[in-house]
Amino acid sequence: MENRKDSEQRRFETRAVHSGEGRVGSEADKKDFYPISTPIYASTTFAHPDIETTDRILGGEEPGYGYARWGNPTVSAFEEALAALEDPGGGSRSFAVSSGMAAMHVALTAAELGSGAKALAAEQLYGSTSVLLLQIFGAAGVETEFFDAYNLGEIEEKVNRLKPRAVVIESISNPLLRVADIPSIAEITKNANSALIVDNTFGTPYLQRPLELGADIVVHSATKYLAGHGDLTAGVVAAGPPYDAAIEQIRKTVGYTIGPFEAWLAHRGLKTLPLRMEKQCWNAREVASRLESNPKVGRVHYPGLSVHPDTGVAERVISDMGGLVSFELASGGKEAAFAFMNALKLCVRAPSLGDIYTLATHPATASHRELPPSRREQLGVTEGMIRLSVGIEHPEDIAADLEQALEKA
Repeated sequence: MENRKDSEQRRFETRAVHSGEGRVGSEADKKDFYPISTPIYASTTFAHPDIETTDRILGGEEPGYGYARWGNPTVSAFEEALAALEDPGGGSRSFAVSSGMAAMHVALTAAELGSGAKALAAEQLYGSTSVLLLQIFGAAGVETEFFDAYNLGEIEEKVNRLKPRAVVIESISNPLLRVADIPSIAEITKNANSALIVDNTFGTPYLQRPLELGADIVVHSATKYLAGHGDLTAGVVAAGPPYDAAIEQIRKTVGYTIGPFEAWLAHRGLKTLPLRMEKQCWNAREVASRLESNPKVGRVHYPGLSVHPDTGVAERVISDMGGLVSFELASGGKEAAFAFMNALKLCVRAPSLGDIYTLATHPATASHRELPPSRREQLGVTEGMIRLSVGIEHPEDIAADLEQALEKA
């Protein structure tokens, strides 16, 4: 498998294509042939030439594979590839798990959120993350308080007062697409010895690498942009010492295992991440501009627009403005939003994002469905809001479909 030092010298696109593969500098060179793509190792158990080798591998004295809950070569290839994108210098590790929510649970557990501990969470978090903190960790004695992730004064006051074990934010929020000032927040959390956990699902390592900006643990739903084709469920956690060792042990013990086929699909998808993201960012800019000038649209949420509250922060902390656009219908209301959704012909009505297809979602009844209406209103998630995960189709075709659907809203 490619050395991380060699990977560090290569550009992002090259690392995405080649990292994690074991084609060069290995036993493969001594064979008549070898696969250019990591095989799917569909085995729960791995045997060795002798029991002494098995003993050493199970004891951690030498690298190798024994039981699938502890490791699998196909899964390791995906993890190595993602680690090369998250941190090519090699100071951190990436771990694949069964879903994005499993990844968040592992991250919070690794931050030692137990009975009596406090957590600070952004008000703008994905709804299921808030539920995880309040219902699952809350039942275990963890006290969670929420804060405005875009008010540094409030963050500093609450961190210094509460001394939380963990602070949880998103790099780009859902669905208003607010952009967090991670370097400034990281400085605050480090002074209080709090673990900063960043959900970078919307950003991906293509737009931002939070570990380089001061975050302690990074979480992804690999179901979305990383895999990119809407055909698997997976999650990723990336961290350096001391959290990486804790994450590894938690995954082994609890069994948040990703299957080898899912890992193989995710690794394959990762190879085209730069191409997909470049196209999706370009398309999102075009779509946002068209929507902004449409009289049927009341407001557009997109970091690349001058009216967005975080444009300045975005220009500092992300390399492009992302592939998501949210907008509010001028007519407002759930009825108009449903009429728009039902009128779409090209864009796919689906409660997800990061796919090659353009996906349209009604946040009030999808990602934020579990929140009471008053809470949604407080967060700015209106009944007339639509979120678009812009795909890789031609932007004129996407815009044409949106415009014909807007006429029916």
